[in-house]
Amino acid sequence: MSSNIPRFIRDAAVLCLLMFLAVFQQPCSLAPVDVDGLYPGERSDLLKLRDSSNSSSNLHRRWTGPPCIGDESRWVGVGCSNSHVVQLVLDGIQLRGSLPENFLQSVTFLTRLSLQNNSISGALPALSGLLHLEDVSLSQNGFSGSIPSEYVKLPKLTKLELQGNVLTGGVLPFNQQTLVFFNVSSNHLAGPIPDTQVLRYFPKSSFDHNPGLCGIPVGLPCPAPPPIITPPPPPSPSTVSPPQPIPTPKRERSHRVRNIVLIAASAALVPFFIMAFFLCYYKKAVRKNEETKEQHAGGSVDFTQTRTLHSHSGDDPERVVELEFFDKEAVVFDLDDLLRASAEILGKGNLGTTYKAVLELGSVVSVKRLMNMNGLSKKEFVQQMQLLGNLKHENLMEIISFYYSKEEKLVIYEFVPDGNLFDLLHGFRGGGRVPLDWAARISIIKDIAKGLNFLHQFLSSQRVPHANLKSSNVLIHRDGPNYRAKLIDFGFWPLLPNRKLSEVLSVGKTPEFLQLKKMTHKADIYCFGIVILEIVTGKIPGKISPANDETFDDLSDWVRMVVNNDWSTEILDTEISGDKDGQDEMLKLTEIALECTDEMAEKRPKIGEVLRRIEEIEQRNANVRMVREQIHLYTVLALRQCVAPSPMAIADPMRSNPIHQPTRVPTSSIRDIGPIGPKNAH
Repeated sequence: MSSNIPRFIRDAAVLCLLMFLAVFQQPCSLAPVDVDGLYPGERSDLLKLRDSSNSSSNLHRRWTGPPCIGDESRWVGVGCSNSHVVQLVLDGIQLRGSLPENFLQSVTFLTRLSLQNNSISGALPALSGLLHLEDVSLSQNGFSGSIPSEYVKLPKLTKLELQGNVLTGGVLPFNQQTLVFFNVSSNHLAGPIPDTQVLRYFPKSSFDHNPGLCGIPVGLPCPAPPPIITPPPPPSPSTVSPPQPIPTPKRERSHRVRNIVLIAASAALVPFFIMAFFLCYYKKAVRKNEETKEQHAGGSVDFTQTRTLHSHSGDDPERVVELEFFDKEAVVFDLDDLLRASAEILGKGNLGTTYKAVLELGSVVSVKRLMNMNGLSKKEFVQQMQLLGNLKHENLMEIISFYYSKEEKLVIYEFVPDGNLFDLLHGFRGGGRVPLDWAARISIIKDIAKGLNFLHQFLSSQRVPHANLKSSNVLIHRDGPNYRAKLIDFGFWPLLPNRKLSEVLSVGKTPEFLQLKKMTHKADIYCFGIVILEIVTGKIPGKISPANDETFDDLSDWVRMVVNNDWSTEILDTEISGDKDGQDEMLKLTEIALECTDEMAEKRPKIGEVLRRIEEIEQRNANVRMVREQIHLYTVLALRQCVAPSPMAIADPMRSNPIHQPTRVPTSSIRDIGPIGPKNAH
């Protein structure tokens, strides 16, 4: 058969094949792929853990194939990003055995390692080279040996929990400025705690139940090192003393008695010396504490409705050494309780990192660790926090407390358990996903508008009251079938030390800032319009390239292009486009969103007007739905009466069902209702 093919065609085919191999062979060698995943080194390291331990989760059965495909994890306890393993969380699965040596050396993108509440023994993992690691939680196991020196070299370490093991040796000189949560309590550590800038601020509870530890954090002075005793020089021949007479038994006995008396007296005096030393130390600490309280009481900010709880004092008058509470009914806890709480990273934003902190009494709070604000004075920070902390609204995250020092600024919020709007809209959309229906979405839009309207009323003196409105800063609380939205990250724009940092906030993407570096009240309106479009279209704001066609830098530009051609349902999220009753609302809200995202700031509506229009749309359609439900109810009851007729029931079918007496609605609402029955019926 091949003999019938002209030779020049065969030669051309061979040449093309060789060129193909020459072009594509090198790139393939740069990104090795095997049947078990893109990064076989990561898989191999994790299999070392699987094969060297036993657990109640049966990892041998559940860890097969590749651990990651894109951002999707295929293995229990493994988190993925771009096909890399970034989290390993195997808490409380009865892991037994010791960890293989260097079992994570190839998992270089790991950010979180949590193996808490297991029965792992042997040495702690070295973790060398894991430069992205932020969270190391290895508490409540049987780890022994010393803390590896590599831990002080982890540049992004935020949390280190090693409590409840049998570790020996000393505490290392941790000094990473990123370190917020630290606990080595209930081990067998000994020696002085290094006096680093970071360790000195952790409470005593972080080091408790290590009887051999001493230093400032535990309030125990470290014993002075014994004096170095040098042996006397050997006597020279010229100074050799004459031979002494041999002592008699009587003289030897008297010497022994005298020595015993001296030893007993010394032993009796030692406790008195120790007691005197601790009395002096205690008096000095009390005096220092009182001085610090006086310094704090003399501050320039007067809290009329705040309560303070004392924590550790310091010599810096700029340092707020207490948590400041705004609500007298708030759950009482202090800085020690907060630092002792178990913590979990909820997310990272352009203003800092947010943690979920579970206090020992079971209360849960959110803690935001602010960044880029180290140059801020205490007066500026406290005044703004006092202003924000006194804002109370059902659609704003409540600020419970805050903490200030030159190096650290924390804001403590109430905890909202059901995640944020961004994750609800754009999270995993595979099998088992419960989509966010239109009724929930319009309720969330109205809640955002109500919260933003409140901010614009009570922070009207500030140029941009919110300044960072986006879907990830809208937290969601589920109340039965209802969704409630709360805004977070509002009011921090005045605290930014450099106005250039506005670029990282949501208002930095408004046309007036991009073109003129200008900030206005209407910047928040623009951001709200983008959030509405995100809710309606289901698309992530940013570069959009529908059908591989023209690329749009802004979600509103793409929507304008579509609706200019035809106001169709093309723009709607596929998860809600099938809701025929809600399509009219969706398109009307899209129209409002496009007005909010007008390039000319002065043409955008005020938030009060936007809220009024949203409420009108929701109310009008609620009336329509209610009338339709009533007509449906009348129809069903009438049909039932036809089957078993009753003169009284036929006269008024609703009397037979007094529980479902309908609410009367204006007859004007009925004009929005389509005809009942088939369209062709006459």
